[in-house]
Amino acid sequence: MSTATESRAPGRGGLLPAFAAVRVRLGLVVVLFATAALAWWWTADQMRGMDDGPWTALGTLSWFIGVWVVMMAAMMLPSVAPTVALYSRMTRRRSPVAPLAFTTGYLLAWASVGALAFALAAVAGRLPGDFLAWDRAGRWVAGSTLLAAAVYELTPLKDVCLGKCRSPLGFLLGSWRDGPFGALQMGIRHGAWCIGCCWALMLSLFALGVMSLGWMAFVAALIAFEKLIPSRRLATYGTTAVLLTLGILLLLAPDAVPGLTVSGDGSMSQMGQMSP
Repeated sequence: MSTATESRAPGRGGLLPAFAAVRVRLGLVVVLFATAALAWWWTADQMRGMDDGPWTALGTLSWFIGVWVVMMAAMMLPSVAPTVALYSRMTRRRSPVAPLAFTTGYLLAWASVGALAFALAAVAGRLPGDFLAWDRAGRWVAGSTLLAAAVYELTPLKDVCLGKCRSPLGFLLGSWRDGPFGALQMGIRHGAWCIGCCWALMLSLFALGVMSLGWMAFVAALIAFEKLIPSRRLATYGTTAVLLTLGILLLLAPDAVPGLTVSGDGSMSQMGQMSP
């Protein structure tokens, strides 16, 4: 691996090496952003008219996992593009296979989250009383979820995971594996760190409306904000403030939340009844 000079570069723990790689590997970054744009378009088409607000039903397993993976491509590829560009620059052989394998591994990690979310929703749907309906416990669970996500932003675990996401060169040097299979492994590992960083934000998406394109874009913007802005402190405290505000509004004044869809019977207990 030809990383001798880069491994000694100042600021190896920060974002500067990745941003420099973006300029060098601009074509790859354009492809990633174009893929994300296509995923946004496809997701918007698939989810049209399906937003039931907090705890929206997820449909069938195969349909949801397919949509979830495309959603993750739409939401995460822009913020992971600098890491993929830096990885591509560091490989011995400039080939589309390595960044493709890395990105595939990254999305596979997030696909496992989608499968887990579906399983948890299936369990919730079998609980008696339709308790996730908005006019029952749904509102309070949604608001509490956002408050819990705000608290998680300030925990040591979040800090460690965010550090890995904001230090692409450090991650790559510490996790390097050669070959396409090694690239796949590295992508999965980077995805795991990203999950540790963003799982609470994704849970917030379910609490706000997982089938809402607007809330998808909102959470994607928060993720990009956390990972890419120069000030790590601003990233953490800014995201915490936004989640805290939304959580309080959901609990006390949900009508004040712009773009929130409220449905008294749009809970996950209807899973399987929705035909995509």
